[in-house]
Amino acid sequence: MKSQSLGQKPTAQPSKDLEVFDNPNPSRDFHIHMQIPEFTCLCPKTGQPDFATLYLDYIPDKRCVELKSLKLYIWSFRDEGCFHEAVTNRILDDLVNATKPRYMKLTAKFFVRGGVFTNIIAEYRKKGWKPLPAINLGQFESQSNFRD
Repeated sequence: MKSQSLGQKPTAQPSKDLEVFDNPNPSRDFHIHMQIPEFTCLCPKTGQPDFATLYLDYIPDKRCVELKSLKLYIWSFRDEGCFHEAVTNRILDDLVNATKPRYMKLTAKFFVRGGVFTNIIAEYRKKGWKPLPAINLGQFESQSNFRD
């Protein structure tokens, strides 16, 4: 493993390119959940940094987003002036265009600015796709294999 000495620039650079890979199990609905705690962009009014945690939830169809490209994509907003609502919807649109999922939801929880927390939730649902009925396993919690 090659080590990087101090003072060298990292080779990775921010990028708007999102890479994808084939869904390993396209016949099944499965939920991918990602927490991205280091999102930053700039306030378009003041130029001050805005910080958010992004929560990405999706059910892939034929493609999944590749994680390194997602990290570089998220990094690419660091020096951009963005309103919270616009950047959340833009990220969702870009991810939907790259992966064409069955379902995708992006939740952006921005940290306090001027005494106000902002949460933006944007969703996409593929036309005709419906989730399978939820299974409630909680009903079995009170049951036991022991007899009284």
